[in-house]
Amino acid sequence: MERMDDTSEGAAPHPQGPPGRPLDSRAELSEFLRSRRARLQPQDVGLTGFGRHRRVPGLRREELAQLAGVSVAYYTRLEQGNGRNVSSEVLDAIARALRLTDAEHAHLTRLAKPKALKKKRAARRQHMRPALQRLLDSVDGTPAYVVGRRSDILAWNAAAAALFGDWGELAPKDRNWARICFLDARARDFFVDWEQKASDIVSYLRMDAGCYPNDTELSALVGELSVKSDEFRRLWATHDVKEKGHGVKRMRHPLVGELTLSYETLRLPDDCDQSLVMYHAEPGSPSAQGLRLLASWGRDASSVGSGAR
Repeated sequence: MERMDDTSEGAAPHPQGPPGRPLDSRAELSEFLRSRRARLQPQDVGLTGFGRHRRVPGLRREELAQLAGVSVAYYTRLEQGNGRNVSSEVLDAIARALRLTDAEHAHLTRLAKPKALKKKRAARRQHMRPALQRLLDSVDGTPAYVVGRRSDILAWNAAAAALFGDWGELAPKDRNWARICFLDARARDFFVDWEQKASDIVSYLRMDAGCYPNDTELSALVGELSVKSDEFRRLWATHDVKEKGHGVKRMRHPLVGELTLSYETLRLPDDCDQSLVMYHAEPGSPSAQGLRLLASWGRDASSVGSGAR
């Protein structure tokens, strides 16, 4: 086992520093491990939970250390944010013990070994190839957009504008799913499962924070939302992480009523921070008819009323 430097027994710093400052990877590691340990019970992992009254939610440190095959002192130092010399093998064992998903495992590794990240700051501005906009415009009737780091909406087609509202009317910094979801009251009416949408967005931001701990714009966004939204603070504190994927969203559009749409997320091969998101409806369904109506009205996106901009 590789040696890990000692640290004090005190708690790690709070994970959210002043707005605009980089996020503290050491504190993020500590809080992430605590949150994953708290969600497991002894019976979940084949251990006997002795005693009726447990002072901590979930597994104790010694129980987790036993499952991972490391000493309690070693795991304690890691959970206090000191992962500088931890080996990949130990991280793999802890990930298995905590039953982490692939996304959570990758997040743990980035937090514990930040020096392994590329030593570059996230670019202040994100650029999209013009050919991608032409591709979006060619997808007639199918809502599609490109999303980048920090949940920034970088480009979209007329069908997306008809569905979600014309993001072109917003200031560039407000073309951001996190700001839209938590700061625009219309989003709560638009997304039938608003809580799930909000949870997904926060999970994506957590992944970005692990990939780019020095991104001051991301830190500023987290700070702003933490001040302005109780729901964001609550969800951020869960430390959940998730990769963008596929699924189903239910929406309540002011013009065509309720829509049930499937979505697919395709990561762009030449920029892993950008993803193409496309929505579609089951053929012959009322939602498919609704999308057709929106497409006919939305070729001039500015003529459409507001959705969940």
